[in-house]
Amino acid sequence: MELSEQEQVRRQSLQTMRDMGINPYPANEYVVTGHSTDIKAGFADEGEGTWHTGDKVSIAGRLMSKRIMGKASFIEVQDSKGRIQVYVSRDDIQAPVAEGETPTTVEQQMYNVVFKKLLDIGDFIGIEGFVFRTQMGEISVHAQKLTVLSKSLRPLPIVKYKDGVAYDGFNDPEQRYRQRYVDLVVNEGVKDTFLKRATILRTMRQVFDEAGYTEVETPILQQIAGGASARPFITHHNTLDVDMYLRIATELYLKRLIVGGFEGVYEIGRNFRNEGMDRSHNPEFTCMELYVQYKDYNWMMSFTEQLLEKIAIAVNGTTKVQIGDHEIDFKAPYRRLPILDAIKEKTGYDLSQMSEDEIRPIAKQYGVEDTDKMGKGKLIDEIFGETCEGTFIQPTFITDYPVEMSPLTKMHRSKPGLTERFELMVNGKELANAYSELNDPIDQYNRFVDQMNLAKKGDDEAMVIDHDFMRALEYGMPPTSGIGIGIDRLAILMTGQPTIQEVLLFPTMKPEI
Repeated sequence: MELSEQEQVRRQSLQTMRDMGINPYPANEYVVTGHSTDIKAGFADEGEGTWHTGDKVSIAGRLMSKRIMGKASFIEVQDSKGRIQVYVSRDDIQAPVAEGETPTTVEQQMYNVVFKKLLDIGDFIGIEGFVFRTQMGEISVHAQKLTVLSKSLRPLPIVKYKDGVAYDGFNDPEQRYRQRYVDLVVNEGVKDTFLKRATILRTMRQVFDEAGYTEVETPILQQIAGGASARPFITHHNTLDVDMYLRIATELYLKRLIVGGFEGVYEIGRNFRNEGMDRSHNPEFTCMELYVQYKDYNWMMSFTEQLLEKIAIAVNGTTKVQIGDHEIDFKAPYRRLPILDAIKEKTGYDLSQMSEDEIRPIAKQYGVEDTDKMGKGKLIDEIFGETCEGTFIQPTFITDYPVEMSPLTKMHRSKPGLTERFELMVNGKELANAYSELNDPIDQYNRFVDQMNLAKKGDDEAMVIDHDFMRALEYGMPPTSGIGIGIDRLAILMTGQPTIQEVLLFPTMKPEI
């Protein structure tokens, strides 16, 4: 491996430290008693405050900048919460050395480490000292002892900020996603996005747990790719000598648990779909699915409104989120609009009484391709996607889908040919999909057969029959409502990010050349 000049210099500094008796990668624990933002937020010159001038503190983090001025230096340390300035004086960090003698102990060598430039940007260091306010008014730490905790052998990109604008930034998206560890260190706001994502998950679990629902885990490796209409990833189990699928949904296993007697179950986990990659799709993604017995899709709409309102407040302190040019308000209630009414509203076509053959030319009119392979439900879904989906910016429940596009959904109680299903649209994208769950095993079997017929016509997203799931339904499943919410898309909305890659720590990328 060919090293750059800076990488060579850092390795030389590493060796120099070792020659001085300093271990650049010590194994001992380093006790931290304060963090950057907590110290600054809690500082008071006098009176009430967590920190005051002279208070002892021990901090640790990355060296992000340094200014050496003779026998003194100002450095900036970045810890897990932010940055703080540290004042380092030769007289404070170098242990006494008799006149004419050479420093030999680690403590005596620290002056050379700091002031002879053996420390580099990116190195991890520990600082023991006291808190004070500089003459310029900046809350800082006066170092009395410095410890090298980890030597950085590769230089970080230096991002400079002025008036909130980044210069010489680490901005290339492909580099940022491949080297997220660098992105998190040097780009302001990136880490905050993922802390907000964690708040979303924590709040969601809190709401479900308080409602008495149980978090469970279901198989990722499955013998049948069921529970959704999607193309699966295929792998091979060597011991069993069978092909298996990475799950595309958790639905059918969670319903088995409702059959088994759980009141409500939910799972937050990875699903995998062997489909396209773009600004809103990643082949592996996180989804939450919840199933509750004795509920229907009307109850689930109300529960979803309350859930998202609580998440928005927990993440941002308000129900309103700015995404591009749009201010989206998650405050309940949300508009409820049947899908056929939405299509009629946007196109003028009333598809409710049309046959498959009558709908096909309308689909072609709006740019839908390969219509000959689609049944009536898929044609309606494609027309909705082309003409309506992107127009719903504020949270909107699109309801009452045709039975052909809802094979796991209970028939509508008062609208023949339709089902009790909704999709929640926000900012022009689907965020959630929910049903009054189909619990009639004979009807469910016939729906699976219809799906198999669609597969024969060329629909590679049609479902296959899961015979064990059918057996579970035959033992009896109570009336149930279920919902799936895409966590990645929810994170996009709650953090105001433009793409799914910005809310995935490690999005799927092409192999490096």
